[in-house]
Amino acid sequence: MKIDDWLLEILACPSCKSPLRAEPEADELSCTSAQCGLVYPVRDDIPVLLVDEARKP
Repeated sequence: MKIDDWLLEILACPSCKSPLRAEPEADELSCTSAQCGLVYPVRDDIPVLLVDEARKP
């Protein structure tokens, strides 16, 4: 997964607006909020930030 650091700094969870953390071994972005915690897929190096596509950990 190739997501630039500057992009990670501005990405936020669409559900709760908390910052996202890269999970490169799983090609996913995780919400850093303990209450939300949704995990978003990254397909072809493009984050899919749709709540309907996210999964609970």
